[in-house]
Amino acid sequence: MDNMAYNGIIQKYRRFLPVEDYAEFVSLDEGQTPLLKAPALSRWISPHVTLYLKIEGQNPSGSFKDRGMTMAVSHAKFQGHEIVMCASTGNTSASAAAYAARGGMKCVVLIPDGNIALGKLAQALVHGAQVISIQGNFDDALTIVREVTMKYPIALVNSVNPVRIDGQKTAAFEIVDELGEAPDIHALPVGNAGNITAYWKGFKEYFAAGISTKLPRILGFQAEGAAPIVDGAPIANPKTVASAIRIGNPASWQSAVSARDESGGLIAKVSDTRIIQSYLQAARLEGVFAEPASLTPIAGLKMLAEQGYFQQPVTVTVTLTGNGLKDPGTAVEYSNSELQSIPPTVDAVIQSLGY
Repeated sequence: MDNMAYNGIIQKYRRFLPVEDYAEFVSLDEGQTPLLKAPALSRWISPHVTLYLKIEGQNPSGSFKDRGMTMAVSHAKFQGHEIVMCASTGNTSASAAAYAARGGMKCVVLIPDGNIALGKLAQALVHGAQVISIQGNFDDALTIVREVTMKYPIALVNSVNPVRIDGQKTAAFEIVDELGEAPDIHALPVGNAGNITAYWKGFKEYFAAGISTKLPRILGFQAEGAAPIVDGAPIANPKTVASAIRIGNPASWQSAVSARDESGGLIAKVSDTRIIQSYLQAARLEGVFAEPASLTPIAGLKMLAEQGYFQQPVTVTVTLTGNGLKDPGTAVEYSNSELQSIPPTVDAVIQSLGY
């Protein structure tokens, strides 16, 4: 499609979205993110895997959340709301704040105290959101947001809002559009579990429409310290370096399990050590810088390969949910690279190069 004519996911996929009565859309031309073939990372994972990376960090606010947020904020505006509200570990707040600003609306964000990456907090603040830090975790924040939005004329824009899921499913459409068929496997990180729900919905709708001829297996991955679905019970104090999926009681838990079961896939957990290893491998083998949570599925695929999961050639697409610049602190901490300070001379530079 001619980029000059592109106006975001609602316009492009309107026939698959519940927007018949909308007079206007709040859009930042989200979507159309790259689907990058990753041969070096494929080889690192398994000789049987042909890997493609869906780089959602190239959305306007730097994460996949923009797909759902254009729907949620457009819907809120259509309903006459002037305020939107969300709980967030970071990406949702950044996206909600950006789209509220675009729509001329106020945004209120509840974040867990001390548990949001600086890049994401900066986005919410610069877009003019009212950011409230609560002395609790994400699940506490979401509980409060749900109660407040039920009692007051404020629109809830977390993924428990079903129009968010409709927006996020468009990434599955784009994958099929580009590959010409659904992949054999789609892998993604699982935090609040809205995205795994959305992708499965998108793949099913394209299959039902006859645009694809098969459905992928859906593989979801949680961090070991924040794996309530895998462990089978909510976690009061989830812990992981992957802050975007540091969630102990996912709002879309049951629909994630349905996506897993209906697709013949799985939801597994991986260690923070594996996540950081994959985070660095993606950056150094493919030149792709994504936030740590994004690389949870790469870590999971590597783990499954070591367990013998891949026995024949498969095409695997992976959602990289957010840009690496969202969390610069983790990059600096784990890069294992030292910043040198040397005199401003040619000789000093040559010496530092080892010549």
